[in-house]
Amino acid sequence: MEEAGRLLETAESRGLPLRVLGGVAIRMRAPVELPPALRRSYADADFLTAKGASGRAQEFFRDEGYEPQVAFNALHGRERLLFFDNGNDRQVDVFVGSFEMSHKVPVAERMGLEPRTLPLAELLITKLQIAELNEKDVRDALALFHGHAVNEGDGDSINAARVAQLCATDWGLWRTLTGNLAICREHLPRYELGEEDEARIAKGIDALLARMEQEPKSRGWKLRAKIGERKRWYTTPEEVAGGP
Repeated sequence: MEEAGRLLETAESRGLPLRVLGGVAIRMRAPVELPPALRRSYADADFLTAKGASGRAQEFFRDEGYEPQVAFNALHGRERLLFFDNGNDRQVDVFVGSFEMSHKVPVAERMGLEPRTLPLAELLITKLQIAELNEKDVRDALALFHGHAVNEGDGDSINAARVAQLCATDWGLWRTLTGNLAICREHLPRYELGEEDEARIAKGIDALLARMEQEPKSRGWKLRAKIGERKRWYTTPEEVAGGP
């Protein structure tokens, strides 16, 4: 977290648009200390830079002592970059202009809303868009609901309108997010957070699911919904540059 903060400050001084996402960003945005059950260590940091800023980002991370993954960056550098801090056994993953793993999410258009991280709605989407959710992703998602209410705005709240609007035009994203929210809700009791914390998190998940259900769906969403799960609706790690 300290290193991510340092990189953000240095990037700002050099005029490079850079924001943190992933688990480090979620921890940075936590308004209170996370319960022990929701804390975890971080072996890497994920960043987003603006479309067209790949060359500047590569120069920046090299200058800051990070070793580029030369072959990967040469092949995929317009969309994604990898760097390593070998001395501290850390990896940096930089998405360029958009975020694409199991689904492609247009996160760059709102990256200017916050000074250090993506907005909370985008932080949640980039966690829950993973088709095969793992333990750290569940924990990070629950941490977001633990520290932030769900409503219609940004700032310190999870913007339910933004999540609902993105999902209302993309059945695949809707299917993955609603399924993963249900998984988070189901596994919530495992963390033994206490009655008050558990109730607050459950309330946020339920509120977001309800808001997603209410949002009018596009014609394309409805047509894709008719096909449903007969056709795979997400991209596998092997089909995405660099894997998970």
